[in-house]
Amino acid sequence: MHIPDGYLSPQTCAVAVAVAVPAVAAASAAVARQVRGRAIPRLAMLSAFSFLLMMFNLPVPGGTTAHAVGAVLIAVVAGLPAAVVATSVALLFQALVFGDGGVLAYGANVVNMALIMPLVGLAVFRLLAGRTGSLPRRAFAAAAGGYAGITAAGLAVGVELGIQPALFHDAAGVALYNPYPLAVTVPAMLFAHLVIAGPAEAIVTAAGYTFLSRTGQLDGSPDAPRPSGLRANPGLVSLGVLAAMLLMTPLGLIAQGTAFGEWGGNELAAQLGFLPAGFATWSEWFTGTLLPDYGFPGATDPLVGYWVSALLGSLIVAGFTFLVFWLAGRVRGRPAVPVE
Repeated sequence: MHIPDGYLSPQTCAVAVAVAVPAVAAASAAVARQVRGRAIPRLAMLSAFSFLLMMFNLPVPGGTTAHAVGAVLIAVVAGLPAAVVATSVALLFQALVFGDGGVLAYGANVVNMALIMPLVGLAVFRLLAGRTGSLPRRAFAAAAGGYAGITAAGLAVGVELGIQPALFHDAAGVALYNPYPLAVTVPAMLFAHLVIAGPAEAIVTAAGYTFLSRTGQLDGSPDAPRPSGLRANPGLVSLGVLAAMLLMTPLGLIAQGTAFGEWGGNELAAQLGFLPAGFATWSEWFTGTLLPDYGFPGATDPLVGYWVSALLGSLIVAGFTFLVFWLAGRVRGRPAVPVE
């Protein structure tokens, strides 16, 4: 799902950035106007949730992997602008710090996972949930939205990759970037998301929605019992969930193989017998990642590096999100987040 640099032409990346930048700017402005008080730390935790969730790789038949994203859950519980911002922040630091997704391809990854996915998922949720549906109905609608959203995002990735050899090739017709045509990329991406990532996203979205509703963290939720014990401090409960996810992130190392369309240069060259010229030019241009592939360079045991990456990444993503919107609230003259 995270398109690395080298698979898309610079022209494709430029078009994606032209779509992503105004969309993220508009979403950020909307969130800055709307989010205040306890909603700011909740948005920060949702960003961290999305980051951690994407570290849980799932095996796909054929030797590749896939993962859930969490963007539809954020859209359902906090609104589309919040989902765009939270997911975009997670994707930004995944690319810059961990090399997960390209820096040049960042705009395309935002379009797929932070725009298309929550937009489609939220539309399906609203269509199925109705205005006053019961919690089971709304949870089912959330699951359907998660499934539809991530499948739509996967389809978009397949199309973006698949058009490259038709549009960008040398005089001999040899692909310059991604070498696989639509007839390969679309079925591969749809299979992984219809069969593996889609059900995972559905479960996560339904479970997350039910949890947030039961603990009174949805605005106007009628399903929350009278606060008592931990339920009286839902933020603490959410932190506990994030901590549990953090501890379990090494489970993401169990699934072996590289996701379709995310192979490194050596893997792609082994498949093709050559390396596309454009891919060779752009795939390694950014080498400033702190923990490439969520680990320490040269380490023989990936477990510690994966844990450190999960902790560092979630703190960076949550802290950046909190700071940006806390400062936005201060600039607009709103009070700081109350200390409880």
